[in-house]
Order: sequence, then structure tokens, then C-alpha cells
Amino acid sequence: MVVYSFYIFDRHAECVYKKKWTLRPNSTGSKGQQPNGLPDGALQPKGLSAEDDAKLIFGTIFSLRNMVRKLGGPDDNFISYRTGHYKLHYYETPTSLKFVMVTDTKTNNLRIVLHQIYVSLYVEYVVKNPLSPIEHPGGIGVNCEMFELGVEQFVVRPFRRIIRPSAADNARHRIPL
Repeated sequence: MVVYSFYIFDRHAECVYKKKWTLRPNSTGSKGQQPNGLPDGALQPKGLSAEDDAKLIFGTIFSLRNMVRKLGGPDDNFISYRTGHYKLHYYETPTSLKFVMVTDTKTNNLRIVLHQIYVSLYVEYVVKNPLSPIEHPGGIGVNCEMFELGVEQFVVRPFRRIIRPSAADNARHRIPL
């Protein structure tokens, strides 16, 4: 699983958290292609600012969510969509927070993963933090080091097991009184 970016939007359509991970060039890429997958000689897309990128992502999920609700009814939900280059995963909380993750096209549905990020990281480190603001006016985002470290570990090492020390290891590290 390759994660390109992760966004959190509040109920006022403000991007309160964004994180992008850079990719290493693919050394096994086919001949005639640039590391980003574009053919040789193709013009590079103009780089968007982080703010413009977040607005574009929110506009996309807003439009697709409304389209799904109009075509399918109020009980249908927008979960994800796939293009030829990426897959966008979407999870909306009961408080209208929107969690969006952009991954490679081979990744399965990450709705459960986004829910776990909300429950395990956002609620624990942002909502329960008395120093964290309840609202994020003017684009003031989530500024919690523990949350950022948790997201980084969750995304970079998603399936690594946590190995608990055995009783023998605990006995070795005891300090004699």
C-alpha cells in the first residue's frame, strides 16, 4: 500500500490537517517514462499550492458525495473512487469531519482504516486534548505532535506487529533493590 496524501476537513469545509508523503522514483519503470509515470517529453503538471490542493480535494469529495446521494438515495454513501493514477478513500464522521486518503490504485477500500485513525488517533490526541481548540477557524489546523506521530506510524508501518516483551525480558531489565 502506497499512501500519497491524507487530509482532514472540518464541518466548515476548512482543511484542518494535511500530510503528503513523497515517493521515491521507480527504478524498475518502463523505458520511455518519467519517474512519475508520465511519458518522456510530457509536460509536468503545474504544481498546486498545498491550500489549492486541499480545496480541489474537498471540491471533488463534496461533488461526488452529493451526486451519490442524489442518484442513489439518502442511504447510499460515497466511499471511494479510482482513476488511472490514484484512488481516493473517504470517511465522514457523525460530527461531519471528513477524512480523505489518496493511495495507489491497487489499494483496497480503506474506510475501516480511516475510521481507526479517527477513533484511535484523532479522538485520543486531538478531541481529548484540553489545549486543542474545538473549532479551527481561519484554517488553523490540528497542531498536536502525538497525533502527527501516530498518523506517521499508522501510515508508514500499517501492518507491523507490536511485539510485547516476554516475562524473561522483563526479569532481565529489573533493577535490584
